[in-house]
Amino acid sequence: MDAFTTGILERIRETEQGLHRAQETGDDFLAEVERGELEDLIRLANDHGISVLPQVA
Repeated sequence: MDAFTTGILERIRETEQGLHRAQETGDDFLAEVERGELEDLIRLANDHGISVLPQVA
């Protein structure tokens, strides 16, 4: 896996965690910001042929 792919996947993971924290604390604004960032990162990954599978908790 190259550095770009690793970086995108790491940013997605961190953003997912931030989204969950925002939802857990009831911070609707931060949750919306994180959701938008996550959508952008997933779109970027897809544009570069990087498979992004949902995490199973």
